[in-house]
Amino acid sequence: MNLKKILILLVVAAAVALFFLFDLQRFLTLEALKANRQLLADYYAAHQGTTVALFMVIYILQTALSLPGAAVLSLAAGAVFGVLAGTVYAVCAATIGATLAFLVTRYLLRDLVAGRFGTRLEGLNRELEQRGWNYLLFLRLVPLFPFFLINLAAGLTRLPLRVFVLGTLVGIIPGGFVFVNAGASLAAINSLADVASARVLGSFALLGLFALAPVLYGRLKR
Repeated sequence: MNLKKILILLVVAAAVALFFLFDLQRFLTLEALKANRQLLADYYAAHQGTTVALFMVIYILQTALSLPGAAVLSLAAGAVFGVLAGTVYAVCAATIGATLAFLVTRYLLRDLVAGRFGTRLEGLNRELEQRGWNYLLFLRLVPLFPFFLINLAAGLTRLPLRVFVLGTLVGIIPGGFVFVNAGASLAAINSLADVASARVLGSFALLGLFALAPVLYGRLKR
């Protein structure tokens, strides 16, 4: 690993360490959002452009650094910006942040992983190059794995960047809408579990199976 990669890795590690050292996670809780909702709404009414920009930057950094708090940020988008605008801001910010995490992981670690496990990953890489859209869309729609883990794992493969960006953007719209819509009725939410009900998760699973259907059909046909 060259000096440039080491410096980038140190900057990322330092940012994550500072987040936990100063306990910034306390601002990304449901309780904190409820307590400060009116303050945020008033600030948005007085400074709309600044509020949107700050929200986008915070969401992008949170996602890019794989920090906790994405669900609360999506709720905040609905509480402050409304359902339609909040969904656009949250989905776009999450996609940009995920893409940054994907690119940093690919730049820092893919060559190292390929050099060590290249032959064993060749089959996976070929599959992702051909059907990566279906797999990624399935993983984005069905919350089987943490969002940040998919970003990092995808960066270690040869999944094309355009497929990652489009698959992420399209795949997180349903989940983003659900959380932003819930945030618009923030007073009715007592925990994050109230948002992701079994019925909602089941709907996402059904959408995910539709995304994976072409892959399953191809395998059965062969």
